[in-house]
Amino acid sequence: MWEEILKAFSIYLLCTLKVVFGPTLGYAAGLHFLTTVIATVAGMMTSVVAFTYFGEWLRTKILQRWIAKRKKFTPGNRRVVRIWKRFGLVGIAVLTPLGLTPIGGTILAVSFGAPKDKIIVYMLISAIVFAVVFSGVIYLFGQEVLPAFVKD
Repeated sequence: MWEEILKAFSIYLLCTLKVVFGPTLGYAAGLHFLTTVIATVAGMMTSVVAFTYFGEWLRTKILQRWIAKRKKFTPGNRRVVRIWKRFGLVGIAVLTPLGLTPIGGTILAVSFGAPKDKIIVYMLISAIVFAVVFSGVIYLFGQEVLPAFVKD
């Protein structure tokens, strides 16, 4: 039992940084499907809640010390603004599990001034949908997709 809890906890911790780790490592570790989904969603939402409420403070107090004066009009910044103008918070929430990290997506949403309660709700919906769909695909087709990681 403790072994299962430690596996799930390690996957939870990795999902605070990058959500894609959850379903793949949960399957490779032999965790139950529901345990993998819960660990993935909980990991992402821990980062989202923490950076929703402390993201502005971190950006102003800590990151400004480390990051020198950066250009404001870079191609990456323009791309993010274009996504925000076209899709809003929903677009950022959808991209967070796929390409952005939970930390990066949340900081973007906070910096654009989205309401905190909406950030949490949209990110939760995105985390649940992504975790269920991606875990489902991995658990159904895992033997064909991840043969090197799975013990027979």
